[in-house]
This record gives sequence, structure tokens and C-alpha cells, in this order.
Amino acid sequence: MKKNVLIIGAGGVAQVVAHKCAQNNDILGDLHIASRTVAKCEAIIASVHEKGAMKVPGPFQAHGLDATDTGAVAALIGATRAQIVINVGSPFVNMSVLDACITTGAAYMDTAIHEDPAKICEAPPWYANYEWKKRDACKAAGVTAILGVGFDPGVVNAYARLAEDRFIDKITSIDIVDINAGSHGRWFSTNFDPEINFREFTGTVYSWQKGAWQENTMFEVGREWDLPVVGKQKSYMTGHDEVHSLANRYPDADVRFWMGFGDHYINVFTVLKNLGLLSEQPVKTAEGQEVIPLKVVKAVLPDPASLAPDYTGKTCIGTLVKGEKDGKPAEVFVYNIADHKDAFNEVGSQGISYTAGVPPVAAAILIAQGTWDAGRMVNVEDLDPAPFLDLLNGMGLPTRVKDAAGDRDMTF
Repeated sequence: MKKNVLIIGAGGVAQVVAHKCAQNNDILGDLHIASRTVAKCEAIIASVHEKGAMKVPGPFQAHGLDATDTGAVAALIGATRAQIVINVGSPFVNMSVLDACITTGAAYMDTAIHEDPAKICEAPPWYANYEWKKRDACKAAGVTAILGVGFDPGVVNAYARLAEDRFIDKITSIDIVDINAGSHGRWFSTNFDPEINFREFTGTVYSWQKGAWQENTMFEVGREWDLPVVGKQKSYMTGHDEVHSLANRYPDADVRFWMGFGDHYINVFTVLKNLGLLSEQPVKTAEGQEVIPLKVVKAVLPDPASLAPDYTGKTCIGTLVKGEKDGKPAEVFVYNIADHKDAFNEVGSQGISYTAGVPPVAAAILIAQGTWDAGRMVNVEDLDPAPFLDLLNGMGLPTRVKDAAGDRDMTF
């Protein structure tokens, strides 16, 4: 049984991870959190204690760490005796943290695909550019590495696998729908790291359709969805992590990702992009100072963590799977509804951070118990979804199912 958790990162998602680890420290053991800024880690630990989140008495320590330094990460894993590493730092550090886990034997998980700061939207499938290159090394070392175990990617992948296991014999399409119907009251802000948010939408929109990668531009393909609780919502086909792994498992199905955007976001995004302010390439000011426009935009926007106290409304994120069951057409929508205010009251974060931060802790529990301790690199859809979704039902992210039989809670 693996114990002792090292959390890497100190943003809004890390805060959720910290609270949920504390609520389950009887299983997970000693807790540690590390980032470049120790004060941020200490503030998160303070919030854990303020909420009385620790299930049993035990250590929760903060550490300073440059997570791009593989040797430093490996040394901290050794010093903390951590057997499980939850990487919720920037996607820029995935590979250095993964390498440290392979070196030390610690289990690894993240919530997004690795990114090179100098590149945007590389050729698909994105996982093959970085993480999947370490499959053999993980297997040789017997290291469990669970990729993309946030909500999307993550839980939505488990929803697709659930549909395969229980509802659809032959899958012909998978549509992931992410709608945030909440409001934070600011003139403009992103719900997570602005740099990562904008990078996600400035490149080519890749989808897997008709057995091949298809290319579109951002906001080119739109669709209105009529969804539970949040009602009719406009969304746009967007490139996203889970498309790249699900297309690998379900090559005969069309796989698309849809995200909701309001007109105001689209207008601001378009102006910033057209002005060149979303570029990751450095430019020189008239004074000769070199700056990266995208980082300047990030610096002037609100910290996503600061949105939490004023956030209201709900999210609806789910996976619509179509195909055949017993030779007849069938479809199922597997989804979750989360409430921003409920998330803030429990862990001090908004709902987007909450949906991303709870799942890796559920995965950590399953690794600790041996259920998901695969001893190799996997994406979430490679694992049995039932124990994962069952845990999430009791951790604040219940699963619901809508199909021909009705709309109901899913039990496992």
C-alpha cells in the first residue's frame, strides 16, 4: 500500500487537492505541498487547518521547489518519503516531474498534457509528443503514471469508458461538453491560468472524425446544447487533451470536444489575438526591454483563485456517447453538475478548480489502496471507471446518467 503524498503546485486546483487529501489523510498518510513560492503553499495549508479538513492528526508541510529541475523533484520525493505525486503545477513541468517519479519509483499523476513554452498546438496526437514516450520507462520501473486525471481530461474519459462497459456495444461518436454557466462578476477573467487558457485556444482545433484528424479554427464550428440544469447553451468545438487519448482507444468513433463561451469572452479574445497580445514569442519594447505578450496579459488579469468568493452558478460537464446497443441505435449522456458557491464553502475555491482538483485525489486513494496501482503508464479510460466514479460520488462530484430510461443518479 502506497502512502504519503507530494502535491506540486500552489494554485486554485492545488488548494482543492490539498483540502481533499487532508479529508482523506487516514488513507493517504503524510502530506506535503511544493511550489516556487513557499508562502503560497503555507497559505493553502493554513486554509486546510482553518476549515478543520484534516481527518486525523498528521503532518502537512510546505516546501520550496523548482519543478523544472528533475533532480530537485527527485530529492524532495526522497526527503518526504512520498510514494504518490499529484502534479497540479503548470503543464510546463510535467516531464521533469514524471522523470523524477520514474527515478524514485513514486506514482505520478497530472491533469493536463505537457506543453513546451516555446510551442503552441503541436501535431496530434499530443500525448505522443511527450508523455507516451515514457511508457516503456514506466513499465520497466513498475511506476504507475495516470495521465490527465482532472475532470476534462479525466472524469469525462471515465464516462466514455463507463458507456463502453455498460451502455453501448459499438461506439460511433464521443462528444465531450463543458459548460460553465456561472458568473464571477469581473469584467473579464479566465477560470484558470490565463497563459494556459489562451494557449489552448490560439492554435488549430483538432478533432478525430471519419478515422482521421480534422482541422478547424477556433470558434469556427458552434453548436447549441440543451443540457440538464443549465439549459440551452452555445458551445464551440475546441482542441483538447482528451480527444487525443480517446481517439487512440476508439479509432472508429468520431471524438470531439465542445466548450461554452459567451460573446464577451469571444470579443475580448479576438481583439487580444488580433493585436498580437496572445503570442508566446518575445518582442522588444521601444525602450529595448524584451517581453512575452502572453505573459504580460496574464500579469494584468485577475488571479483565477481570486474569483472564488464571488462566483455563483453551476457547471455541467459530461460525455455524450452514441452507437448501438443490441443492434439498435443508442445514446447516453453521462455528466456532473457542480456548484461554484458549494465549492467555495467547502474548500475556498471556485467550481472549475473544484472539478479539476477532486479527481486526482480520488485516483490517489485508489493507488494507495492498490485498485489503480497499475505499475505502468495509463490514461483514465484504460482503467476500470467504477471504483473511481464511486469514490467521486461521495467526494462532491456525483455522476448522473441520461438515456432512454430517463435521467438519474449513477450508483456503482
